Amino acid sequence: MNRILYVAFLSLLISFSSCNQSDARKGMTTIAFLDAFEDATIAEAKKGFFRALRDSGYIPEKNLQVIYRNAQGDIPALTQSVDYFISQNVSLIATNTTISTISAVQKTNQIPVCMMVSPSPELAGLRNAKGQDPENLFGVYETLEYIDTAITLIHDVFPQAKRVGTLINQSEPQSVDALERIRKDAASLGLEVISLPANSSAETQLVMERLIDQKIDVFFALPDNTIFSSFETVVSSCDKANVPIITSEAGLVSRGAVAGFGANMYDWGYASGQEAAQFLTTRKLPAIKKLNKRVRMYNPSQAKRFNFQPGPEFKAVN
Repeated sequence: MNRILYVAFLSLLISFSSCNQSDARKGMTTIAFLDAFEDATIAEAKKGFFRALRDSGYIPEKNLQVIYRNAQGDIPALTQSVDYFISQNVSLIATNTTISTISAVQKTNQIPVCMMVSPSPELAGLRNAKGQDPENLFGVYETLEYIDTAITLIHDVFPQAKRVGTLINQSEPQSVDALERIRKDAASLGLEVISLPANSSAETQLVMERLIDQKIDVFFALPDNTIFSSFETVVSSCDKANVPIITSEAGLVSRGAVAGFGANMYDWGYASGQEAAQFLTTRKLPAIKKLNKRVRMYNPSQAKRFNFQPGPEFKAVN
């Protein structure tokens, strides 16, 4: 019996080895992609990322194997996903939004991590005591510089506005930093900022009701994962109260904000995908790059609803 089991095990081992050799001959490369949560806005970044890989010759199921996980906003699921990626010895981990990037970098310093829809390593709190970025981190990041222009849209589009409301997930470093910048910029324009904490999409409805009760004139959708994941609830609450929304994210304009200034998520993902393709081709980590493309955009139906007539510098987003 032992001899039979040994022969069976040996046959299985040979078969497994042959499969691996077959995959190697096919030139398959295995990568992982980690979404922090389900959301139409950040989904555009994912689309852009894989389009860039395709344009560079890396095609899923042809020469690219993709292990995909979506944590659905659950922190334990994020860490478990990264643990699984590590066990599969993937060539790189692509991370979509800040919390995914932080989770991956905290779990491994060996597997390259390609980030998108994330702030700079400094803003994300990923630099070490010597001020150095993680050695395995690359991709494309954003700073908070665009916030300045996004806030001025409130003054330009709705000059009578005085009270600006927003939600914030206090566990997200980029949201906290963005709110500080918003307060500073708003003060220089004579605007009062009222912010309330909402640390999950389940809290959004009740928090929005409290915010609306404070007679806000405009809602500003800052770059925050809770706002991303529950934006339809935000829009519904604001529309009922006749409160316009200004944002810094192109995807949120298409989902119901009146106007915005900021990154196009698809373009952001595409830029990160180009960096990932460069790594897969050369096996050398590219330098971390700053996003350098931002646009002014408006939602035609919402612009009509709130009597906003955009100038030629604005791009219509449907």
